Amino acid sequence: MSAALVAALALLPACGGPRDPAVVLPGSIAPVTASNSPVRRLQTDLTRLFGDPAAGLTLWAVAIQSMDRGDALFRLNDTIPVMPASTLKIATLATAAERLGWDYRYETQLVTHAPIESGVLKGDLIVRGSGDPTISSRFWPSRSAFDEWAHMLRAGGITKIEGRIIGDDNAFEDEGLGAGWSWDDLVFGYAAPGSALQRHENVADFTIRPGLTPGEPALIELQPPHSGISVTNQVVTAPTGTQIMLGYHRLPGQSVLTVTGLIPAGAQPVARTVAVDNPTDFFVRGFRDALVSGGIDVAGEAIDIDTLDLTPRRGSAASSGSAKRASAAPPIDAPQSHHEAALTTLIVHRSPPLSEIAGVMMKFSQNLYAETLLRSLGGNGTAGGGRRVLRSVLDSWDIDPEEATIVDGSGLSRYNYVTASALVRILHRMRRDERRAAPFMASLPVAGRDGTLASRFKGTRAEQNVRAKTGTMANVRALAGYVTTLDGELLGFAVIANNSPTSAGVDDLIDRAVERLANFTRR
Repeated sequence: MSAALVAALALLPACGGPRDPAVVLPGSIAPVTASNSPVRRLQTDLTRLFGDPAAGLTLWAVAIQSMDRGDALFRLNDTIPVMPASTLKIATLATAAERLGWDYRYETQLVTHAPIESGVLKGDLIVRGSGDPTISSRFWPSRSAFDEWAHMLRAGGITKIEGRIIGDDNAFEDEGLGAGWSWDDLVFGYAAPGSALQRHENVADFTIRPGLTPGEPALIELQPPHSGISVTNQVVTAPTGTQIMLGYHRLPGQSVLTVTGLIPAGAQPVARTVAVDNPTDFFVRGFRDALVSGGIDVAGEAIDIDTLDLTPRRGSAASSGSAKRASAAPPIDAPQSHHEAALTTLIVHRSPPLSEIAGVMMKFSQNLYAETLLRSLGGNGTAGGGRRVLRSVLDSWDIDPEEATIVDGSGLSRYNYVTASALVRILHRMRRDERRAAPFMASLPVAGRDGTLASRFKGTRAEQNVRAKTGTMANVRALAGYVTTLDGELLGFAVIANNSPTSAGVDDLIDRAVERLANFTRR
């Protein structure tokens, strides 16, 4: 190094003050002056850790702050915008809690324009959605929402529907994918498109089983029905002991799923998910089946309202409401309203509250739920409207656009850029907000216990201590949340790694850094 650069480096600890660890030269980690101060020792340890050669050319963005005392304990590139992956859901959920509230619920309505005579609905049954993502086995493990609705209609006296089952998804925009989503992600369940009508989290499950003898085609089963997907099976049964090698792809807008690879004879079945292309068709066709199975004769087909081109697009019909998931309101023979062409409401189904939805979204990193919240925020069912509300909330929290460029709700887009400092400030705000702190903390995965952290931090002091949101994409690894120190002090942290092809080594370094925080003491 030149004499001038050596001199500049020598001055860094003296003039940098508490932000020394944020001073980083290209390709290096800034030195930290040795000291007996516990905070200084922590900074020294973390600086060495993030300079580990195992991380290669990884760009680290790190911010660590005391939630109790407010002081910053460590900063490294904390003001540089980086791709956050799913840690972006922290911003989405915090905004939803601020604007919608933890008691917010989605509504799905079963309505009709037709009269009911002697148990026969003399026309179409319309299902109007507002984006409820909970119509799935996660929230209905023993009896489906569709079966419950069929039972309620039967109990109300309906035994036949002469018309069609029409899915009204106009509360949301038709484009259910996020801006900047990679096209080759779109086949996978984690990239399922959103809709105002959502069933089974807009995915189909397929199971791959080996044939009886090597050389035979494998067996592939796709469930539930009406996914709109057909399978081209190119999976071959391999000799026992062969490594499982499976892949699948589907071009955007195409219905054919091609599954390739090897599965050894005698192997356990392998389960995967694939995103459906038209969630509304998927929804109404499944509902029609449930009606028929529930003893209601349906003469017409199940269709997407968009094929009728009758109704202008509306804003979201979601609302806060009672704790009941479904209710008959009003009775089937109630006087028809003159509003909206004499529309009669047969059933109103309300989702669980946002506080419960948040737990699935954060613990399992459910992208569909986050995208649904984004479209719900704006009041008009569009991602653009949600982004404007999110930006307004972040502005009110003094987080500038340069610190957070957000284009989707889930973090799947590579157009998202957020600083580690901004994430920690959101964590700090949520922690000190008495109305929102407890549900927010409860939504986060717990280290060594549940969600995406179930297998991490086992056997360390971080186990069942750390509550944090993971972030995982190609060349991106991240973790942001809370950890309690040996002194009982609560810290908020965001550790984001970009340009990290060696993902296993990077995850290990992140875990070691957080374990160091769990063992930190100011004594």
